[in-house]
Amino acid sequence: MSKVHNFNAGPAVLPQAVLAQAQAELLDYQGRGMSILEMSHRSKEYEAINAQAEERMKALLGVSESYRVLFMQGGASAQFAMIALNFLPADGVADYIVTGAWGEKALEEAKRIGNINVAANTAEGNFRSLPSADEIKLSANPAYVHLTTNETIQGVQWTALPDVGGAPLIADMSSDILSRPLEASRFAMIYAGAQKNIGPAGVTVVVMREDLIAQGRKDLPMIMRYSTFAKNNSLYNTPPAFAVYLVNLVLGWIADLGGLEAMAIRNAGKAEQIYTAIDRSSGFYRGHAVTEARSQMNVTFRLPDEALEKKFVAEAQAQGMTGLAGHRSVGGIRASIYNALEPEACSALAGFMDEFAQRNG
Repeated sequence: MSKVHNFNAGPAVLPQAVLAQAQAELLDYQGRGMSILEMSHRSKEYEAINAQAEERMKALLGVSESYRVLFMQGGASAQFAMIALNFLPADGVADYIVTGAWGEKALEEAKRIGNINVAANTAEGNFRSLPSADEIKLSANPAYVHLTTNETIQGVQWTALPDVGGAPLIADMSSDILSRPLEASRFAMIYAGAQKNIGPAGVTVVVMREDLIAQGRKDLPMIMRYSTFAKNNSLYNTPPAFAVYLVNLVLGWIADLGGLEAMAIRNAGKAEQIYTAIDRSSGFYRGHAVTEARSQMNVTFRLPDEALEKKFVAEAQAQGMTGLAGHRSVGGIRASIYNALEPEACSALAGFMDEFAQRNG
């Protein structure tokens, strides 16, 4: 088998050890004579997977028993609507801090549902930076404050969370969840489409304080209430069982590597190699994000012209580096270097960047 360095933004790279275990267990899970793909979500085997995944997530984040972990469907995009439907009262307002394309999408969906205050928006600067504390204008009593911790398209990531007072803080962490330690207790809710950093496409992980769950509207359809999923341990309807199984394996893999502290060191080292290649190129590569807002998950940059960018992507592909084209909405180059990507992939890319710049600069 020819192995590539997978820089895809999502669905993205998965740990080789996890894929190998899934392959070994695919036809016969724990002696049951059937695949986990075929197994009832009411079976004791699957319920054990579901429960273990919740406990592993809590342990890695370091949250208390006052939090629940829910496994849902519809991706982060479904959460954009569900959050406002559940927690934005008709006479209330929610605050949104927008730092990139996904924050914009969350904002637009919430606007369809209720009253929104845009507390900060860095669109005018082309989403290259993060708002300073004095640029964030919160409402007097917001129902919640929403932000995106890492923007995959622009390559901008929060390093220090803004102070939102006593308001419930809700974060889309689809692309940097479990990539570094964080003060998880500062969040009332964290949600993440799994397919970037902790699993395959098909399942969305929601970590939420129980008191926030209790505040959700009671007049929504059952399937749209967080309380429904919490009450039924994410088994109200048939869950994406195989995706949850793979998430559980990835959580175990992260724990075995040393948890979030070890993951942060690993990810910082990977990102440093690529950013160093950008910075030593004498302007041949131009990073999108300002230095202090650079993402350690999605490294975004441009070359002198689009023709060189296409050549860069094609030559990198020929050398076994795939998924480097920037998002179709912005172009350029994007290297997504999520948890499971091995450091050798970043070394290979940095070396290729040096060589390409020498030949084409």
